[in-house]
Amino acid sequence: MKFKHISTFLMGGTFALMASISMAQAEKLVISNWDGYMPKDIAEKFKAETGIDLEVAVHATNEEIMGKVTASGGEGFDVLFVSSPFAEALNKLQLLSPIDHGKIPNMANLYAEAGQLKHDPGNTFSVPYAWGTTGLCYRSDLVKAEPTSWNDLLKPTDDLKGKITMLATDRWLMAAAFLAGGLSVNTDDQASLDKVRDQLVATKKDLLAYDDTTFYSKLVSGEATLVHAWDGWCNYGIAENAKIKYMVPKEGSDLWVDTMVITKASKNPDAAAKFIDFVLKADNGKWVVENIMYKTPNKAGMEAIDQSMLTTYPNMAITPADLLKYEQLRDLGDGMKAFSKTVSEIMAAK
Repeated sequence: MKFKHISTFLMGGTFALMASISMAQAEKLVISNWDGYMPKDIAEKFKAETGIDLEVAVHATNEEIMGKVTASGGEGFDVLFVSSPFAEALNKLQLLSPIDHGKIPNMANLYAEAGQLKHDPGNTFSVPYAWGTTGLCYRSDLVKAEPTSWNDLLKPTDDLKGKITMLATDRWLMAAAFLAGGLSVNTDDQASLDKVRDQLVATKKDLLAYDDTTFYSKLVSGEATLVHAWDGWCNYGIAENAKIKYMVPKEGSDLWVDTMVITKASKNPDAAAKFIDFVLKADNGKWVVENIMYKTPNKAGMEAIDQSMLTTYPNMAITPADLLKYEQLRDLGDGMKAFSKTVSEIMAAK
């Protein structure tokens, strides 16, 4: 083809080059997740399947990524892995894009119950990735009586004193005492907070430690005999010592849910949807169960695991219908101020 003017040719080439660069820039995603919470080779596999580059950032806590996203408006991130109260809070701040189910066909792999979560009925702004319970993890060969209640942790018998740990993360620390007292895990009225504070300050004197990361190792070694635990982390202990057991106290548990969300600031929402769709494939759901040791809302993934895992780790066999009987942790909004103040008072108490 001949061009009447060389400038027209050059301009056309420039536009084409700019478009090519723009497309290359667009075909990249930045994900933030907890370390070890998805396969190490997920970036390579995702690029092989879609041609899209994936950069994985790591956050240690929900609070850390929440701070980054609220400070920047979400700029620089496309998909975040956050627990449901934080997804709910980000949505209230209008920092999330709606989930377009038509672009995520693997939503069909989820249990029906995954669309009935109270923080986001219908999965309008979040897609569940893992879910489970919080309860008591213990050495069945070292306790005099197997625990049945949250009060076994909060008001321990003499043989347990100095050999128990509690989660320090504020929502779960408080939830143990709320449940023991027949309260909602989302309680934020001052009178109830004060009552729970006093109980947790009293319990603190009997603790070996507050521990969110190594409590199962303390059970394995025998340093601890009863610990406050997320179910999957108790499974790490069970894998090393079959005498370790997990139970949900008679007063119940919270239902925790870790989710995937797309930031409103994402320059790449379609590619972000492709990533979530990729994560929801059956083999990735299977990886979650086998490696993180948590249950997943991914029905196809749960069905793909070796079903003997449900016998070895009985908490994995809790059905989605039974999970939904537990109260889900929710965003407390302005109520979080009094809540956080109470937790600070507990931690500062001697």
